[in-house]
Amino acid sequence: MSRVWGDGGPRCQAALAALASLCRGRPPPLGLDVETCRSFEQQPPERSPSAAEAGTSVSLFAVVVIVCGVALVAVFLFLFWKLCWMPWRNKEASSPSSANPTLEALQSPSLRGNMADKLKDPSTLGFLEAAVKISHTSPDIPAEVQMSVKEHIMRHTQLQRQTTEPASSTRHTSFKRHLPRQMHVSSVDYGNELPPAAEQPTSIGRIKPELYKQKSVDGDDAKSEATKSCGKINFSLRYDYESETLIVRILKAFDLPAKDFCGSSDPYVKIYLLPDRKCKLQTRVHRKTLNPTFDENFHFPVPYEELADRKLHLSVFDFDRFSRHDMIGEVILDNLFEASDLSRETSIWKDIQYATSESVDLGEIMFSLCYLPTAGRLTLTVIKCRNLKAMDITGYSDPYVKVSLLCDGRRLKKKKTTIKKNTLNPVYNEAIIFDIPPENMDQVSLLISVMDYDRVGHNEIIGVCRVGINAEGLGRDHWNEMLAYPRKPIAHWHSLVEVKKSFKEGNPRL
Repeated sequence: MSRVWGDGGPRCQAALAALASLCRGRPPPLGLDVETCRSFEQQPPERSPSAAEAGTSVSLFAVVVIVCGVALVAVFLFLFWKLCWMPWRNKEASSPSSANPTLEALQSPSLRGNMADKLKDPSTLGFLEAAVKISHTSPDIPAEVQMSVKEHIMRHTQLQRQTTEPASSTRHTSFKRHLPRQMHVSSVDYGNELPPAAEQPTSIGRIKPELYKQKSVDGDDAKSEATKSCGKINFSLRYDYESETLIVRILKAFDLPAKDFCGSSDPYVKIYLLPDRKCKLQTRVHRKTLNPTFDENFHFPVPYEELADRKLHLSVFDFDRFSRHDMIGEVILDNLFEASDLSRETSIWKDIQYATSESVDLGEIMFSLCYLPTAGRLTLTVIKCRNLKAMDITGYSDPYVKVSLLCDGRRLKKKKTTIKKNTLNPVYNEAIIFDIPPENMDQVSLLISVMDYDRVGHNEIIGVCRVGINAEGLGRDHWNEMLAYPRKPIAHWHSLVEVKKSFKEGNPRL
């Protein structure tokens, strides 16, 4: 009922309010029913919709204002922390500006000009070098000053190198043209000013071909086999002046390796007096022993004057009845007068060197090396050869020497001597010259080949030897000695060896 009346307007609302107040009076006035008054008491007073909506809108607006205010306060605090707190803390941690006036002084243009003038003074070079070293770790010196100091030091270094190293020569252009591209051969002409990157005396970024070469597994296996112990052998030497005979006495061997399945060997020894291999003598075979005692004498007729050019070659074998004899090792005595003058018997102990086949004596070659750094000129003088291997049916050879200049496995140049007919001991005394810049001496090597000339057919290789920074044994030592004593000829005898796989790879057109 009240809902229907409430729709009538403001007057109905006022009437209902008055009626409700009368009902709340005790007792109720006449004409009002008790039940009607109770219904008015239970009915709550209605509020106008407009007032409720207005209160809700005010509450929402207040919440939005509060949230925006909190966000603005947070943003303000963050900016204050970034702009004020952090710089103040860093400034407090660092030293005061008044305590370090170096930065302000160096940043002024006038003082920079004074420093550039002082850089021209050679007496301050040591101090400037120390300053450059310190500048790598100290942030107090500006980058412009550091760069000017470095440029001055590099220019001074360039002048020093110009006074000690030669100017470029047109003779080296052909050598550089043949070099591989990855070698990055730099110019030797220091007269022209180079870019700063090229002036730095550093090897960083330079390609070294030797680092990229793979080591052969066969070579490593051969070295490991060579280090194996093959035992020792005991023999004695004595020269009989009356009969002009060298007496070699094979005494015994000790700690030989086992070659048979039973853990033993059947050893015997072959004896040569090189370079003559036609006269071959050997001991008896001793069955199933690793410590045989031979005690046998062997006579080699040879004049006393020729003993200095002879070598004693002992080869130890294991006898097999139904297969090829296995070689245990060998001993080569280059100097027969190593222990004594051979006037009395002298006992000698030698280690047996590991070998799989008998080494063939191909002869020796003597040549000298001389390098002139100022001109970039390498001179190889072929002096003579001796005891070369006979390649013709006449028992002689027609030898000549071919010298190849190698760089990173490529043959750049080759030169050769004249041909000496029908001899095994030729004498040449011929000079072969190569033009090599000083900075490329560690990249090249020389391959010396002794060839036998044939009028019909191909020329045959008697033997080769190699000298260079990457050579082995005497070849490397001879090269290093030449570099250690420039402008001085260094001569040595070199033994010739067979053309191995390594030589073929280094020079496939031999």
